[in-house]
Amino acid sequence: MEYRNAIFIITEERSCQIYNVGEEFKVEQNALTGPEGKPVCLVLMNELLKALVEKKSMQRFSPMGPQRVKFECGGCSGMIRFEFKKEKDFATLQMKLLAVAEQKARMRHLDRFYDVLRGLDIFEPLNDDSLRDLSAQLQLKVFEANKVVLKKGEPGTSLYIVLEGKVAVIGDEGQTLSEMGVGKIFGEMSLLSGEPITTSIHSREKSRLAVLSSKDFKHVLNRYPVLQVFFYRMLVERAQANTMRAGTISSGMTGRLAEINPVELFQLINSSQKTGKVQLTLDDGSADVTFHEGELIDARYGELAGKEAFFALLAKSEGNFTYTGGLTAEESTLPVIGGFMGLIMEGLRRVDEQRS
Repeated sequence: MEYRNAIFIITEERSCQIYNVGEEFKVEQNALTGPEGKPVCLVLMNELLKALVEKKSMQRFSPMGPQRVKFECGGCSGMIRFEFKKEKDFATLQMKLLAVAEQKARMRHLDRFYDVLRGLDIFEPLNDDSLRDLSAQLQLKVFEANKVVLKKGEPGTSLYIVLEGKVAVIGDEGQTLSEMGVGKIFGEMSLLSGEPITTSIHSREKSRLAVLSSKDFKHVLNRYPVLQVFFYRMLVERAQANTMRAGTISSGMTGRLAEINPVELFQLINSSQKTGKVQLTLDDGSADVTFHEGELIDARYGELAGKEAFFALLAKSEGNFTYTGGLTAEESTLPVIGGFMGLIMEGLRRVDEQRS
């Protein structure tokens, strides 16, 4: 029997560096093609072609009836098993049409959310064709409300993109630390750093997530080097935020107010008795806050100055900041603007009154 038109499917995988369970290899007129967007493993291809050339039986008989024969590839550090997925009476044209139909079916669920993917900063450097190729690597997962998506302490296995719904970052005491909606990405830090997951993620409501496995994540970075820059910058920013939360800050540090709010940032500078300036870029302009040995000596925000500028900045939750150490000779002579903790308490009282 000649298997000129056939499909093999991976049924088991252990530490294979390239392929996943469920991925298929198509033989058409004795030409072999693998999963789209994946590099070719010559060892596996050789095993598949050997099975075809030697015309090995694709079935064996057992007390349970006919069983598909499993083939194994263990030519490198990993191991995968695959079996013949019978393609009966399919002509070449029919196989091509089948392949097109399968590809369309796989992409249909992501096409619905293409605009979400297109609008993400991470994918902005990719043209439409590249983004669609990358989307072919994504799997769609649906989580009902209040389900565990990621659990703290477990190894990171995938990157997640919220396509629909909302998820929450959950603290050790079960409290909600933050929420993420459509377009947000999580899980990438464990993949980049190799460290276990640091916080648990739960679905706040029914959510649809695009999932990229760690294996495919590495292939994506290799295929699209421009994405490496994005993730490297994300890794640096997150590391800086963690450093600041640990109680240290150094000149040149940058970050987002969404990760460390102005109150925490200013208290960190005060407790560390730092001398320098925080420059903030906000949606309605820029601001400067100057410290000398941890004490506030100047603040500028639009038309506001001194205490009023400082109080107004405490309410900000969106924007970027940069801390630069050192002052000019003139700045070093500025007097302290009141006791720092007194200013913080007064500013928080005003924020609460405004929100009320």
